[in-house]
Amino acid sequence: MRICMIAEGSYPYITGGVSSWIHSIITSFPEHEFILYTIGAYEKQRGQYKYKLPDNVAGVKETFLDAYLRESGDWGTRFRLTAEQRRAFFSLLGGDGGKVNWEGIFALLRTKKFRVASDFLMSKDYFDILTELCKQRYTLVPFTEMFWTVRSMILPLFLSIRHEVPEADLYHCVTTGYAGVIGALAKHLYGKPLILTEHGIYSREREEELIKAEWVKGYFKDLWIEYFYRLSGCAYDASDQIITLFNRNREIQIELGCDPDKISIIPNGVEVANEIEPPQPPADDGKIRVGAIIRLVPIKDIKTMIHAFALVKREVPNAEMYIMGPSEEDADYSAECQQLVTSLQVDDVIFTGEVRTADYLGRMDIMMLTSISEGQPLAVLEGMAYGKPFVTTDVGSCRELLYGLDDGIGPAGFVVPVMHYDQLADAVIRLCQSSSMRQEMGRNGWLRVRRHYTKQGFIAAYRRLYQSYEEETHGRSRI
Repeated sequence: MRICMIAEGSYPYITGGVSSWIHSIITSFPEHEFILYTIGAYEKQRGQYKYKLPDNVAGVKETFLDAYLRESGDWGTRFRLTAEQRRAFFSLLGGDGGKVNWEGIFALLRTKKFRVASDFLMSKDYFDILTELCKQRYTLVPFTEMFWTVRSMILPLFLSIRHEVPEADLYHCVTTGYAGVIGALAKHLYGKPLILTEHGIYSREREEELIKAEWVKGYFKDLWIEYFYRLSGCAYDASDQIITLFNRNREIQIELGCDPDKISIIPNGVEVANEIEPPQPPADDGKIRVGAIIRLVPIKDIKTMIHAFALVKREVPNAEMYIMGPSEEDADYSAECQQLVTSLQVDDVIFTGEVRTADYLGRMDIMMLTSISEGQPLAVLEGMAYGKPFVTTDVGSCRELLYGLDDGIGPAGFVVPVMHYDQLADAVIRLCQSSSMRQEMGRNGWLRVRRHYTKQGFIAAYRRLYQSYEEETHGRSRI
């Protein structure tokens, strides 16, 4: 079976998290042929893969959202849109009761009327539709600002829609957003089934980023936030099946309008370091090593981690912090984190860069995760599989991973509120001061992973899912 995997902002340009998940899926199913449809942020990423693509990857279709910077259109053309085409575009901007006519959008944006997408966004038709929107919803917003804001907001989407989509037997999106819209477009073009695996709730993550963003003015924040919720709604409506990783995500998807009958839960899974007994704790050499497997990007909130460790060092002078992960994704943020270490005069913070985590996990005593938003973090599962106790923020499924769902297994660490570095520090200090607590919580985490989150169980569930569509492809009814 030929499967088109549609990814945004992850594989194969970035390591860890969703990228590791995609790589694991593709390598685990050599019997299937995969085509990658990748959506990256910057054209400079083209061909800059962080993974050696498996042999069963037949091709890569690369698209980049900054392509709009190189596109210009002709001012003032009148394309004489039909009333239906005008309503379809109006619905994308929040008119028509907020229900977007995506099939109308696809037909409009892929029409041969336009030489490039910018032709439409510089046209009199666009001007007229936006004027009507401002009269209805944004009477106090300067029209010029609205014109350019909406144009910059939707131009990357329009460019994406105009790209050709590879033909496949099955389309599998690993997020909503732009990737979800492309999945819906593929289903519209070819009539093939679409499945969605949503790791984190894309629209909620974009909302959190926009609330904090300084580049967008207050009265445009709602416009952007609503837009990303509409993109997610496109994927929810078009998908035949939706896979989520834990129950709280399922509840949020239903709140956002997703059909509950489409949703099923397949948790992530990792290799367990030792099937019989958890790995032994590191030998006591007078040091307490605190580790974090993490990308140096704002959503992971490394700065809060550093502030927390500064407090830990006051109580536990022999503590060391290892921040393990790539820094090039956001070089400015990475530099700010290293400057913070210097400003706080914190000793023993080691930025390892990208490493093979298996070479480091065995040496760690405690693991941390301080993210502002997560789905079901593989970094936490990997650490638990090595018998390491965790201190995490209360995001995604971290509470479920560390405390369990009435599974009879004790806690595998501590969960504290987001950005509360004092509570993070208190929890780490408690673990630093008790080797027996570290060993007990590490063992609990290892037991929980072995019972609920193995790679074998995760792959078996996706094998059943893919096989059901393979049967459909060969003309048999899907069970």
